Amino acid sequence: MSTPVVTRWWWIRHAPVVGTHGKVYGQMDVDCDVSDVASFKALAQRVPDGALWITTPLSRTQRTARAIGEQIKAAGRPQPPAFTVEPAFLEQSFGEWQGRTYREIGAYGQSPEAHRFWLAPAVATPPGGESFESVVDRVGARLSVLSREHAGRDVVVVSHGGAIRAAVAHAIGLHPENALALSIDTLSLTRLDHIEGPGKGHNWRLGLMNWPAP
Repeated sequence: MSTPVVTRWWWIRHAPVVGTHGKVYGQMDVDCDVSDVASFKALAQRVPDGALWITTPLSRTQRTARAIGEQIKAAGRPQPPAFTVEPAFLEQSFGEWQGRTYREIGAYGQSPEAHRFWLAPAVATPPGGESFESVVDRVGARLSVLSREHAGRDVVVVSHGGAIRAAVAHAIGLHPENALALSIDTLSLTRLDHIEGPGKGHNWRLGLMNWPAP
């Protein structure tokens, strides 16, 4: 019997954002706080050497990845290779709502669009944006492709809360509405294992989720 091929996905949510002042930021390129050295050191100890590293196009994921890489280097281990930038793992787009406060978008009942969104946040689409259901489709499709292309490897992804929830939903078959109940904290670690082998069982395992860095 052939040995199953296991591809381990190490998902890290970026460092805490700064300067948003209660605004919806979604896919906006906002700054983040990378001063928590202890958390970056803890994450550096947990991620494996020799992994493929993926970030999104937004600077908060790339700054977070570099901060972890600095602690890997400080420990005398091989530094991560150049990051692969993957747009499919971006945060949910909130379209016209990005850059506006919740009160400005009418989150408390003033706006029909916002009212529908808060009633059914997984399937409703912000004006000019995308639904969370679409994020699950986007992330899941790319996750399936990359799991085939990098079968048997470790893959570290520094991404966003919404994208990590979407990855978990795709892997274990959660309905998007239920996946929105998952807590994914900044600088937390979630691991998904893709198992390809001769059996007919489910291909994914959730190894750990929302593991705090310190």
